[in-house]
Amino acid sequence: MTAHPSDLWLRPSGRPLVMGILNVTPDSFSDGGAHPSKRLALEHAYRLIDEGADMIDVGGESSRPGAAPVSEEEELDRVVGVIRDLSSTATVPISVDTAKPRVAERAVWAGAAVINDIWGLRDDAMARVAASNGAAVVIMHMHGSPATLATDTMAGDALGDIRRFLEERAERAIERGVRGRDIILDPGVGFGKTPEQDSAIIENSGWIGGMRPVMVGPSRKRFLSHRYPGMGADEATAEACRAAAGSGARVLRVHDVGGVVSALGRVR
Repeated sequence: MTAHPSDLWLRPSGRPLVMGILNVTPDSFSDGGAHPSKRLALEHAYRLIDEGADMIDVGGESSRPGAAPVSEEEELDRVVGVIRDLSSTATVPISVDTAKPRVAERAVWAGAAVINDIWGLRDDAMARVAASNGAAVVIMHMHGSPATLATDTMAGDALGDIRRFLEERAERAIERGVRGRDIILDPGVGFGKTPEQDSAIIENSGWIGGMRPVMVGPSRKRFLSHRYPGMGADEATAEACRAAAGSGARVLRVHDVGGVVSALGRVR
């Protein structure tokens, strides 16, 4: 039996956990279409685990700017079979990346232990799904919507606003029955922030979470070219992950698991 995710991210020491990204979509901003069949998706997931992934996050709808919405039935068709097969054989917890409560529920029934919601559990039905099934949750901050991420960015006290939003959503989730220990917060790097704000998130990850653990997902995001000019996307991602780990992030969500695990080995 795999460990419950919160038992992993609440452990008192050790390097941050690495969550490997498995997109089973044709249009994700970084690797859409790379895993067009369940067999190829599973092979990639096992490769990420071999490289050191502590969790696998399965997503069936792209959140890239301008991405077309996916119907509930299509998203279910993309993720449920992969999660069922993966959870029955993998040695690490499986997460579902979805904003739809029914997809989350079916994914949890199939074996997912984490619900990763880019909308931050703004739909109370999502919190109820998590609570009734004992699932952990990732509550993410997003300014605007996927359609406006590149054109509408935060103003004012961005870090303070992010921290307040996440804490409010966490308290709301607890009121709906989610255990406090099963909540991890994601400040939403790249989701309606300027490159400067994204860098500030990297440098203040632990502070943003307050007393709660924080997950950071800088992988292959646009701000990296500003923070690390001249570096390739995966090399820059690894450097951002090192910085986020140093500032208190407990989970790092990435595509290149091997590169990040290697980089974290140099964090002291």
